[in-house]
Parts: sequence; C-alpha cells; structure tokens
Amino acid sequence: MTDWRQQFAEEARAERPDLARLCLLIGAVADGSVTEPDLDAAEIELDRLAGELPYGGRDAADWGTALARLLGERYGFHGTQADYLRLESSLLHEVLRRRRGLPILLSVVWMEVARRAGAPVYGLGLPGHFVVGFGDPAEQALADPFAGGRAMTGMDAELLVAGATGEPLEPSMLRPAGPLEIVLRILNNIRAWASPRPERSGVALWAVELALLLPSHPARLRYDRAELLVQRGDFLAGAAEMEAYASVVAAVEPSAAATIRNRAQAARALLN
Repeated sequence: MTDWRQQFAEEARAERPDLARLCLLIGAVADGSVTEPDLDAAEIELDRLAGELPYGGRDAADWGTALARLLGERYGFHGTQADYLRLESSLLHEVLRRRRGLPILLSVVWMEVARRAGAPVYGLGLPGHFVVGFGDPAEQALADPFAGGRAMTGMDAELLVAGATGEPLEPSMLRPAGPLEIVLRILNNIRAWASPRPERSGVALWAVELALLLPSHPARLRYDRAELLVQRGDFLAGAAEMEAYASVVAAVEPSAAATIRNRAQAARALLN
C-alpha cells in the first residue's frame, strides 16, 4: 500500500517543494481510491492545459488574459458559493475533473498551468480570498480564478480585503505566498470544512496531521490534534498529546499550560 503521508513529508522537505504534487498527495490521503496513475494523469492534464496557451512573449496583463480565456472561458474553471460546501473543492485532482473549486485550489490550477507555460506567476493569499498575480508583484497584475480569471486592480484587492476583514489592505498582504504557505492554508480550509461536521472528524484529523508534517507549522496544531483524538474517543492518546503540548507552553504561558493539563485530566476521566 502506498504511503502517501510519507511521500507528502518528503516532498514538503524538498529543497524546492512541488506545489502540484503536494496538493495531489493531499487528495490521495483524502480519497482512498486514488492511485499513483491518477496522480500522474492529473499532472498530465496540467501539462496539456499549459500546452494550449499561445506561445510567445507577453507582458503580465497579457498572461492573465490568456489564462482567463483558456481556463475560465474555454474550459469553464470557476467557483460558486456552493463549492464551499464540498470537500472535493479542496482536492486538486477533483478540481481538475469538475473544473470547480475554492479560490485557492483554482489559483493552484492557474499557477501550475502558467508556470509550465513559462509565465511569471505567483499566488496571493489575501484575507478570505486567494488570487493570482503575474509579473512583478509591484505591478499588481492580478486575476481572480474563482471568477473565471477576472482581472483585478489594486483597488479591487483593497475592496476585497475590506469586505472580508473590515480593515484596510496592508502591504504585507501583497507578498507572494510560497508553496508551503499555500499547502498549509489548504489544509486549514479542509479543517474548517470538517469542524462543524462531527461525523467528519477523521478528515480534520488527517488534515492536521499533514500540517504537522510541514517543516514549519504553528505549535498550536499539536493541541488541535489532541482535541480531535479525544473527540474521536482516543482519550489516552489525546491526553498524552495535551500534556506534551502543555510542557512546551509552560515556560511562556504557565496559566495556559495549567488549563491544558486540566483538560488532559478530564480526558482521562472519560475512560471511567
């Protein structure tokens, strides 16, 4: 049996992590029917789409227009609010099949197709909505794959951020996102999808466990994993994880560590 998690860990620690491969491995962990040929087929589809882009030099805005015509208009890649209700919207192989997904997964498709065609492309993790940019980030040649590749101006980005957070756009929000940042955000989206669905706690658990395999991740994830273990009835393992996390935070937040230890004790009591 293929150890997808091991492959994910190895790719995440590579000198240059492959974004598409990491996203496809998330899908393989999520869907037990996925095979290595399925992942190869997804990579081939990205290559095929890239091969359909017109060849030749173009400026940043032209790249955005070409991608929008190919992916948004010709192949119908886009998203709707209903896509937020489906786990498949966070799985790259399914997004390639359905041509529907969350903003960040559609952006991954745009980025991977553009990269294969030689375009200077990057992802931009704006609060509440992921988009793509072309050329020099200072040019702010942006596109929204969720809207079929609609071109965005800097003012559009400001309005998007204001609508999502009520706060002004900060310069730091325009920093291109790295592959591992994108992967962590995808895993967080999967956890957010599973959180209000207790029957899908197993999905939240594997998502947090994959996030813990990333070279850099929030320490809080260890506690989140512990809570999920307790929620799923693995009280001893969850309590042990809570106590280990409490030891980590004790030097900085002793009161928080005490609270976590009390929760660990309460988890063990559930065995009685």
